[in-house]
Amino acid sequence: MKRVILTLIFLIPNISFASGGVQLQHANNDITDKASLQQGAKLFVNYCIGCHTAKYMRYQRIGKDLGLTNEELQDNLMFSAEKVGETLDIAMDKDDAKKWFGVIPPDLSVTARSRGTDWLYTYLLSFYLDPSRPNGVNNLVFKDVGMPHVLWERQGWQKLVDHKLELVNKEDEAKAKQYRQDVRNLVNFLDYVGEPNKAARYDLGWKVILYLAIFFLFAYALKKEYWRDIH
Repeated sequence: MKRVILTLIFLIPNISFASGGVQLQHANNDITDKASLQQGAKLFVNYCIGCHTAKYMRYQRIGKDLGLTNEELQDNLMFSAEKVGETLDIAMDKDDAKKWFGVIPPDLSVTARSRGTDWLYTYLLSFYLDPSRPNGVNNLVFKDVGMPHVLWERQGWQKLVDHKLELVNKEDEAKAKQYRQDVRNLVNFLDYVGEPNKAARYDLGWKVILYLAIFFLFAYALKKEYWRDIH
């Protein structure tokens, strides 16, 4: 019990730090939704892969899991690759990336697993204008982030007012609402990339539990039969 308590004590500060003291919003993503995953993949290759890699995932695997043909992959997702067997990598030099952004943009293959989908979802919704920063933006979840807000045109600019985010232009409310769905799709795709077999594992899990439950009934009945004469 003492070991469990000590573990929780050490984990609590880490959880607080990871969210930057911000209440995380629920992503409510669904990795079984192939339409969402396809939209998320499009957003990733159009807005993220210019700087970030997902080098543990191959285009071919995406096509297989998301129901896309090789032709659809090449027409819609493969802007920086020639063969479907290639990974989601980029040609950006690491030294150039560090000079431009201050840090080397991380690979996003397992970010959803390490950070959590709620963290990613809240992070992508939490950019706001900050003239003091080199890229002109900051983030509530990740203070002094080096990443620019590459999706700002889909959301509209936000400003920080009394520790809360507000749209600079109220006319962007409809766009910002759609942006939330865009972010959910993107996070959904990153969740899938982090563990492509998760959906299959979940589908198999309830079947295994059902099998064990049925097996328990037969085992219990057999046990009662064996012990009947002893009692």
